[in-house]
Amino acid sequence: MIRRNGIRIIYGDNPGQMVKELLEAIKPEAEIAEDTLIGIKPNLVVAKPSDSGATTSPEIVAGIVEYLKSKGRSNIVIMEGSWVGDRTSEAFRVCGYEDLSREYDVPLIDLQKDKSRTYETDGMRISVCDHVMGVGYLINVPVMKGHCQTNMTCALKNMKGCIPDSEKRRFHTMGLHKPIACLNKLIKQDLIIVDGMNGDLNFEEGGNPVQMNRIFAGKDPVLIDAFAANLMGFTVGEIPYIGMAERIGVGTANLKSADIVELNRDAMNMQTRTTESNGYGGLRRMTRGAMQGSASSGRMRQLASHIVEDCACSACYGSLIHALERLREKGMLNMLTEKLYIGQGFRNERHDGAGIGTCTSDFDRCVKGCPPKARDIVEYLEDLIIHTR
Repeated sequence: MIRRNGIRIIYGDNPGQMVKELLEAIKPEAEIAEDTLIGIKPNLVVAKPSDSGATTSPEIVAGIVEYLKSKGRSNIVIMEGSWVGDRTSEAFRVCGYEDLSREYDVPLIDLQKDKSRTYETDGMRISVCDHVMGVGYLINVPVMKGHCQTNMTCALKNMKGCIPDSEKRRFHTMGLHKPIACLNKLIKQDLIIVDGMNGDLNFEEGGNPVQMNRIFAGKDPVLIDAFAANLMGFTVGEIPYIGMAERIGVGTANLKSADIVELNRDAMNMQTRTTESNGYGGLRRMTRGAMQGSASSGRMRQLASHIVEDCACSACYGSLIHALERLREKGMLNMLTEKLYIGQGFRNERHDGAGIGTCTSDFDRCVKGCPPKARDIVEYLEDLIIHTR
């Protein structure tokens, strides 16, 4: 089992197998009685496949279902309410969840059609869908991705799919952050499994997917979001709802005291990435071009123009892409005059350039980490820019 302050991380290119290995490590069935109703809440905000960077991979949810059923926990439903203007039923179809439902005999609950009731917490009244409050064990499966209004979205914000459309509209009139924090005081998440395979760089609807080939899990949504913010190059203060949720007792954002364990290392080479999936997407070749995406090639090319890459692992390269995007948002990217070196091809090399990741440890200057967090890269590059002007 995993403790409240724990995070477990796994890397790879087969999300279905990865999530089963992750669950074997944390053994959630130990706290789930056999007759407990288990609700799985993915992020299907729009009707777009997961390789767009917008939605939760059906392979991950299929892996969760397979694991639970293998442990005798078969009372499972998948619940979601897409955003206002999209139909959940269409998202279930386009995102592969109708096929998943048929194969594993797991009902799909369209929360846009669900009844709701109003609850009160911390001075706010919030309507929550009945099915969400009726499950005995809630597994939140968000996508770690950017968001045009809140900078990022992960565990805490994914609960917004658990409220009626009318409430979603009202959340926007209240500025999103406080209601998101309070919503998470009302809804208890028992386990969070984050799809960090290829979330969008900065937009919740997808189009700028960044391949990072990781899944991570925990029980505290505040801790999970603080960790995700660091991975994407943000400070916790840049995502106000994280601090608000911490202050009202939802969880802690203190990563220094967290029990963070990587179950393996990202050994996938950027140049030779082939994935055999388990029926949800077939054979996929995840190359540099796939990571950039046709709709976002201009943005990705701009960021990648600062990089010299040789056999970089996806998680390390993805962290660097996120860091460069944070610099671009701050208006500092055009001040970066040095090339950044990354990848296993630079291992044991001496170089006076700026290296990213443990493979460049022999460089005169480098950001260590395997993989480094985007937040650490941002701080390093900001300091580099200041001292070279």
